[in-house]
Amino acid sequence: MRAIIVDDEPKAIALLKSYLDYFKTIEVIATFRNGLKAFEFLNKESIDLVFLDINMPHLSGVSLSKMIDPKTKIIFTTAYSEYAVESYEVEAVDYLLKPISLERFTKAISKVISTTSNNEDRVSNSIMIKSGAKIFRVEAQEILYLIKDGNYMIYHTADQKIMARESVAEALSALPQYFIQTHKSHVVNIQNIDFISKNEISINRKLIPIGSSFKEAVLNRIG
Repeated sequence: MRAIIVDDEPKAIALLKSYLDYFKTIEVIATFRNGLKAFEFLNKESIDLVFLDINMPHLSGVSLSKMIDPKTKIIFTTAYSEYAVESYEVEAVDYLLKPISLERFTKAISKVISTTSNNEDRVSNSIMIKSGAKIFRVEAQEILYLIKDGNYMIYHTADQKIMARESVAEALSALPQYFIQTHKSHVVNIQNIDFISKNEISINRKLIPIGSSFKEAVLNRIG
């Protein structure tokens, strides 16, 4: 996947480049500190992903985004939360508020992957999970269920467990629509359900509780 970074702050560009070192399928082709220069480049080159600062001189990130090929994925970045509303005019993959953590950045990359069609470089059902100093790429359909343990979410597949420091909401934001929360601390892949009873779901011989406040939504979705 070919990407460029457009930001008028050198430190911001350096940070994003350092984060992208974790994602070998994304290649940074060029960086720009000026929206006009980036626009000239985009008219000549085919780019899959643009990391775009909103508040820039001469040509704002929002203005530039409206000139970019609609097929190009955009992740907005900014130090000012008040620009979020303006960015919603554009169909962007994500909106990152500076200072950007690696955990939050990983979620944004997961969204890029999950919204991209399959080809030799991009896997639509893959998600990125940061666990400690490592980032795992996992096929979403292989995830059976997730269990919250304190400040961590534990992703369970048939042959491994991956622990990530995140909330249930953060986990769900990066997962496909076939994942559903069944309990305050449990999320399941409905494609892997063996059976469902009044208060439990069985997945790979593991019984997952259905909380009373989630029961109606679960039954409407699965029943």
